This record gives sequence, C-alpha cells and structure tokens, in this order.
Amino acid sequence: MRKLLASLAITMGAAGTAHADLQADADAAAGREKAQSCAACHGQAGISPSPSFPHLAGQQMSYTAKQIMDIRDGHRVVPEMAGQVDNFSDQDAWDVAAHFAEQEASLGQADPDEELIARGEELYRAGDMSKGIPACAACHTPTGEGIGSAVYPALSGQFAQYTVSTLQDFAAGERANDPSNIMRDIAAKMSDADMEAVANYVLGLH
Repeated sequence: MRKLLASLAITMGAAGTAHADLQADADAAAGREKAQSCAACHGQAGISPSPSFPHLAGQQMSYTAKQIMDIRDGHRVVPEMAGQVDNFSDQDAWDVAAHFAEQEASLGQADPDEELIARGEELYRAGDMSKGIPACAACHTPTGEGIGSAVYPALSGQFAQYTVSTLQDFAAGERANDPSNIMRDIAAKMSDADMEAVANYVLGLH
C-alpha cells in the first residue's frame, strides 16, 4: 500500500509538470467547434444520451486531452472512436478538452438501496484493506472531482454502467493506459459486486 501511495505522489508531480504549458494554451472556443462531431455520442454539452458512452461535461481537462491523444495514438483502443480523432493535433485535443471542462457536470441519481450505498461509500471513502483496495477518494477527491494536475478523472455523476465496464476493462487488462498500472492493479482486486457498488455510489456523488 505504501508503494502504491508513493507511486501516486510521483505520478501527480510528473504529470503536472508535463501538462502545465499545454493546458495554459488550450482554447475552449476553438474546442467547441472541433467538438461538434462528439455530440452524437457524448451530447452537445458533454452530457451523454447513452450509458454506453461517458459524460464529458465537467471532466478534468488534462484527463480528456490524454484520452483523446491515447486513442489517436493507439494507446487506448475504443472501437466506437475509430477514425474520430485520427487527425487531431495535440492542440486540438487540449482545445476540445477545455470546451468540455467548462460545461456543467452531470448530476446523477444513485440507486438508494442501503446495502449497495453502504458498500459503495466504504470502497470510495475508505477502500478495503483486506483486499488491498485503496480509497477511491485519495485520487478522485471526496467529491469525485478528480485531480487535474495528476490527470485523475472526475467520477461524479458518471453512468454506473460506464464505470463498471471501465473497471472490468482495467481488471482484464483490456485497457492499459493508466499511469504505473494503478487502475489495473486496483480493479483486479475488485469483485463484480464491488464494482457495481462503487459505480452506483459515484453516480450520485456531488
């Protein structure tokens, strides 16, 4: 656990230095024009009409920019995104990310089942030391806003279905663009029930 926390701290510092200049030059107005093709899946203002696709509204700019560039460069494979960002420059990625970061984030409604909420809250806020699972809040903040300087995404209001599928992809190694294997290591220790519980909890977190 200490090694994981040390890794998180190192990643935060390195990522913050690498992205500072690009983030400062991001143009949200230009990004709005470039994001028109994103609307079909992610919504005009970044609120997705389908739980298969993530909300982008209010997402950390650094995270969205990284995902766009990773998909473009083949570091993250998303079949639905095939060809969508192939011609994006790094500047395009940051501009689009800046546009979505300025949009009002989605507010979700969690399933009120008490047992489900309790387990989700436990995992999110305290983790499960018996399984070696750290608290989600350590990287994603207590309110689920994420940490832009460390490229840790906002989770608040995200579709539970999308969050579960993402955790499953990390656990299976089908998604591998997480710094220092952080999410792959954590997700691999989670049961399906754990994933569903924490996904439900962050859906209603704000």
